[in-house]
Amino acid sequence: MKLELLEEVDSTNLYARRYLETGESVVVCARRQTGGRGTKGRSFLSGEGGVYLTRVFFPENFPADRLFLATENAAVAVCKTAEDYGLSPRIKWPNDVLIGGKKLAGILIENVVRGSFLYASLIGIGLNVSNDLTALGGIAVSLNEATGRKLDVEEVRDKLIFHLDMFDHTAEYRERAAFLGKEIMVTEGTRRYSARALDVLPDGRLQIETEDGMRALSAAEIGIRVD
Repeated sequence: MKLELLEEVDSTNLYARRYLETGESVVVCARRQTGGRGTKGRSFLSGEGGVYLTRVFFPENFPADRLFLATENAAVAVCKTAEDYGLSPRIKWPNDVLIGGKKLAGILIENVVRGSFLYASLIGIGLNVSNDLTALGGIAVSLNEATGRKLDVEEVRDKLIFHLDMFDHTAEYRERAAFLGKEIMVTEGTRRYSARALDVLPDGRLQIETEDGMRALSAAEIGIRVD
């Protein structure tokens, strides 16, 4: 697998798109991003000191109705990387990795589907290591802060790449899920209501129970209390 190292790029996901027509598996890494993106078009702070990468997968015979596996795998890979340094991260649906209730990483998955199969998956991850997070007002945490140590960014990067794959990590995702079986606060647009998180369906929807019955969420914000 090819590893491409860049000093600076607008977005590793955008840059990695050039490999979609070559069929070449690659990991694109950058020291800095000038236009890092999160989900729902949000910007992602990407100053030097973090790990910013996109891995391009070309799986064979991967059914399109199991796309959520890419999200599960990315979240689990971030968790395993943090666990390598003695931490106990938790996942908030769908792919937020938290330590002490603060966000450790940003994950952006972009899939290319052809017919009924996944042709390619761009798995973008921005992992906080020693980058400055003061502008985020305390909602995020770095590995340095969480461990109380000064970690080597390249070492963290290599561990994260090692943990990224396209196997089925559903069981490991569930083991680290901070929300399953818990009371949560759901925000859908201007509507907010409480519910109980029951399960994550194979397509990634969150099955919940409210006072009006059961339903499945495909897109919403959830709030949880993280121990």
